[in-house]
Amino acid sequence: MSDPRLTPIAALVTRSEPGQVTAAVADLCRSPGGPRDRQLLFGDTLTLLGEDTNGFTYVQADKDGYCGHVSTGALGSGAKATHRVSAPATHAYTAADFKSRECQSLSFGSAVAVTGEKGRFAVTSIGHIPMVHLREADQHFDDPAAIAALFLGTPYLWGGNSRWGMDCSGLVQAALLACGIPCPGDSDQQLILGEPAKPPYRRNDLLFWKGHVALVTDPETLIHANVHAMQTVYEPIAEALTRIREQGDGNVTAHRRLSLPAG
Repeated sequence: MSDPRLTPIAALVTRSEPGQVTAAVADLCRSPGGPRDRQLLFGDTLTLLGEDTNGFTYVQADKDGYCGHVSTGALGSGAKATHRVSAPATHAYTAADFKSRECQSLSFGSAVAVTGEKGRFAVTSIGHIPMVHLREADQHFDDPAAIAALFLGTPYLWGGNSRWGMDCSGLVQAALLACGIPCPGDSDQQLILGEPAKPPYRRNDLLFWKGHVALVTDPETLIHANVHAMQTVYEPIAEALTRIREQGDGNVTAHRRLSLPAG
């Protein structure tokens, strides 16, 4: 049976047109106005598959193939992105002046088209963004664990993919995509990543439990977005293994080792 998260529902498909997210963060919902499955960020590209239905449009995200319904008001078109936000979050300002009013907030990974520079600011269609907070779109990082650390303290949010709310698989996806590693959206889908591994743990190994995933930062420590802390935190691996088992969620179901691009 096909996975409706990745295979468009034929009955809902009436077109196939390029689109782009124009809101800072947009929920990707299971049904129009229904539960959030994932989130998309400003500048994320997608395919518009359906017509507006009660204010929602059926789409498929380009970054991971995830299908769902997004508020039509959060969709539009725009120029091809030249840069991505490389800070945990940033603002677009009305002028090339940090004292000017902010007109948009953007999370790490948001994509923008830079059309020029004014002093220390990049000029974009939504305002002026500090150049120090941007990185060219085709320049990837080389350490997923370092990217995950940018989200330390981010509140836990089921289906979240931004600095304002993140879940376990969203954290892993953000870290891997930033390093040029294709990555699905949900933890069960991420089980295909890398190769089976055994301890000792290495930096950037992935540890899976039923419905949960964490990223190893060193042989004794992992980082994950979790409900216990309700935020993204570091946790000693030994303590996490014991805590998760004792709360009834069992033992690690998979240990995967990523093949990282050359730095």
